[in-house]
Amino acid sequence: MATTDVISAIEQSHKALGAIVKGDPTVFQALYSLADDVTLGNPFGPYVRGREKVEATLAGAASHYRDGEVTDVELIAKYTSDTLACVVEVERGRSKVGGADEVVSLAVRTTSVFRLESGSWKLVHRHADPITTPRPAASVISR
Repeated sequence: MATTDVISAIEQSHKALGAIVKGDPTVFQALYSLADDVTLGNPFGPYVRGREKVEATLAGAASHYRDGEVTDVELIAKYTSDTLACVVEVERGRSKVGGADEVVSLAVRTTSVFRLESGSWKLVHRHADPITTPRPAASVISR
């Protein structure tokens, strides 16, 4: 499949991010494969597996945001094959988070994996977390 098709899928994920920070999960939900092996790790909870759980988790994540916008997406790495593509990025934006009335800056590191399905690139895994700066070794200790 052409590189431009992968690029288009990645661009669609950036548009989906713009929708999420406005509180709308539907754009990301539409990017995901319909297969039940899809996975999601988001900043608000543990990994989930399965289309139904991914959709519900995306809806829950979006419910934490409103009035947001994407300000930058920094590409760290992109890997592609004939049937898989992986993108590592840092996504930045601004949004109202939780019940707050103030717009704040956001930054998450992300990994997105796309799979070619019936001629179309579909999201099969996404991981996003707020670790964008160095942390002390003790930060990995489970409490």
